[in-house]
Amino acid sequence: MLDKDTLRRWRRRPATFVEEVLFDPETGAPYRLLPSERHFLAHAFKTGADGRLLYPEQVYSCPKKSGKTAFAALHVLTTSLLFGGAYPEATLCANDYDQAQGRVFEAVKRIIEASPLLRAACPKITADKITFPEFDATISAIPSDYAGAAGGNPTISCFDELWAYTSERSRRLWDEMIPPPTRKIACRLVVSYAGFGGESALLEELYKRGLSQPQIGPDLYAGDGLLMFWSHTPVAPWQDDAWLAQMRQQLRPNAFLRMIENRFVTTESVWWDACVDRNAKPVLIDKMMPVWVGVDASVKRDTTAIVAVTFDMKTKKVRLLAHRIFQPTASQPLDFEATIESSVKDFCRRFAVRGVHYDPYQMAAVAQRLRSLNIPMREYPQSVPNLTAIGANLYELIKSGGLVIYPADDLRLAVSRTIALETPRGIRLAKEKTSHKIDVVVALAMAALHAVEQGSFEQPLVWPIFWGPKVGDRWSGDAGDGAHLARGPEYW
Repeated sequence: MLDKDTLRRWRRRPATFVEEVLFDPETGAPYRLLPSERHFLAHAFKTGADGRLLYPEQVYSCPKKSGKTAFAALHVLTTSLLFGGAYPEATLCANDYDQAQGRVFEAVKRIIEASPLLRAACPKITADKITFPEFDATISAIPSDYAGAAGGNPTISCFDELWAYTSERSRRLWDEMIPPPTRKIACRLVVSYAGFGGESALLEELYKRGLSQPQIGPDLYAGDGLLMFWSHTPVAPWQDDAWLAQMRQQLRPNAFLRMIENRFVTTESVWWDACVDRNAKPVLIDKMMPVWVGVDASVKRDTTAIVAVTFDMKTKKVRLLAHRIFQPTASQPLDFEATIESSVKDFCRRFAVRGVHYDPYQMAAVAQRLRSLNIPMREYPQSVPNLTAIGANLYELIKSGGLVIYPADDLRLAVSRTIALETPRGIRLAKEKTSHKIDVVVALAMAALHAVEQGSFEQPLVWPIFWGPKVGDRWSGDAGDGAHLARGPEYW
């Protein structure tokens, strides 16, 4: 029989119970919690003035192979044996019965068998139930049967890989397992990595709700009855650079983003990955290639992005040639002359630029200077109709495979943070969160629209046309650097 002082000490610091009592079945040694796990447990059992848990809803989410299943088992045992009160019940739920037995329940069973103190206190373990007579505690694995789960009184219910809970049946199970008000200490625990946007609705709702709460630590959010840890980076020492490189090689980009970076992916991002040509690279120079450029500029807050595309007459597809992203800060605002002007001029030296499309907001002076060099600057205000036009066009290009892009992590991340909103006017691009940077997607969309609209009418050039105004008997664009560039008909 455990003495009361030891129990009080463990309850004050639950991590000490884990590391003194619970043994790792693989090593035979006591568990050593990861920093993220230790920090989570430090807040998981906090109570209010009424003695009730502050956070009856708890989510622990990190990349695949972080030890989430083992941590769920540790949490279940700690909750049941230290904080369960009278007749504690732990219910391990899953999308199907085999998963309930084969994952968290199996982890709990192995930990008990490896831990001397628990092994002595648990004489009975069956296929789907564990009993601790000394604590009057039970731990059960149940199938996805909301009718059978009705009427339970769980101290803790655990949901493994909630991303797969997509059916009405599984949603009803979730509803049935709401923490009972008759217990002061009761919670629902979720361990999972990210799912599919628009499909894993239950997990996505929790994720968005968690992000709206105050951040109380690295990747840890708490408030409104919810404690959520959500990390996009590895949390375990075995997830080193070599492992990440291996996962990047073995997984498709979309799977890597969801499982390893722990980010929600959408059908649109699947279509985007289908547009990636793994053998493609940015094009260095082709002075005869007709090119359309999109610029989305910001001085202090958002990023500034410049994207160059062409329209392939043979394949009838838009092809990404080059892109640049600049990140200004409040203390170091963007120098338009050194970034935007320089980049546009560089693209004009390398390609036959047909148009540079930009939002005139904050770009008037830059556009005037570039226009004086005969660079075809084209105003494209970011009004609702214009944003809808570029959004709908880019959406259709991605969906139909009409876009060819080279691998680019920064562009891929921006696309994953972009939402295609359906409006009465059509598809419009929007951010998933206000802090996300999608300017490179907007720049790509601007360039792609005009490439599609004008590219099919493009006529091949039969001689080089020089860029810039004529100075004496020379063209300024060819003054000593050989930078002669093909221009559109209006400059012939």
